[in-house]
Amino acid sequence: MEHYFRPQKPVVIERTIEDWPAFQKWNLDYMKQVGGEKIVPLYDDRPVHHEDGFNEPHARMKMSDYIDLLKSEPTKYRIFLWNILKEVPELQDDFTFPDFGLRLMKKLPMLFFGGRNSYTFMHYDIDLANIFHFHFEGIKECILFSPSQTKYLYKVPHSLITHESIDFSNPDYEKWPALQRASGYRTQLKHGEMLYMPEGYWHYMKYLTPGFSMSLRAIARNPKNLGTAFYNVLVMRHYDGLMRKLKGQKWIDQKNKKAIQVTNENFETFRSGTIKI
Repeated sequence: MEHYFRPQKPVVIERTIEDWPAFQKWNLDYMKQVGGEKIVPLYDDRPVHHEDGFNEPHARMKMSDYIDLLKSEPTKYRIFLWNILKEVPELQDDFTFPDFGLRLMKKLPMLFFGGRNSYTFMHYDIDLANIFHFHFEGIKECILFSPSQTKYLYKVPHSLITHESIDFSNPDYEKWPALQRASGYRTQLKHGEMLYMPEGYWHYMKYLTPGFSMSLRAIARNPKNLGTAFYNVLVMRHYDGLMRKLKGQKWIDQKNKKAIQVTNENFETFRSGTIKI
């Protein structure tokens, strides 16, 4: 609370869940055993299309088949925001809600799965929550940026993502020059480790090996962030959905172009020594 939550600084805690049954039990084989018959939503890294709904999956598959796929070959398919209390209630017996000094949202423990080299676009969460991200099996690379770095990240307007063409694991600074100014964090999570991500932090996740993680969340405490969260949920996403219907793919292309234009203008302003407040 003193060194990380109050200053809103990320941290990895290496040995926080060794008393959980999940620490010993949770791996891909176990998830196949307890949830193999469930149909799971799958997402990949295809660019956003105007016909896509908010968080609409790109495919569906039985969990057992998906885990077989993860273990047999690289795949870009990921499971995103899978509520384990709703889908496999018995998994709740394998963990407890830790006391980090924040009230956790106990109805929203979410699982995330990915195959080797699959990744999420750089994004921040719609509710700007404090996130506690517990990793199981394999290794996951995490790249984080504070909200203060948004001006360098090519944020797409009216969305929660940066420009989708950027490879944050190996960025092309000639194509995306403003990224040279961005200062962030990089880490690799291993089995049993937990990453704390402060409110509104940008995060990019890449599975270096097949694996999965669970996120627990606590509501944003900063009044400004809480207000932004309500705006995102009640206004922004609905406005974006309406514009997709009215303008189609032209709206998506327009937003991507604007992301490049505004970010590069800010970068050139910085290089010229004139800083806009």
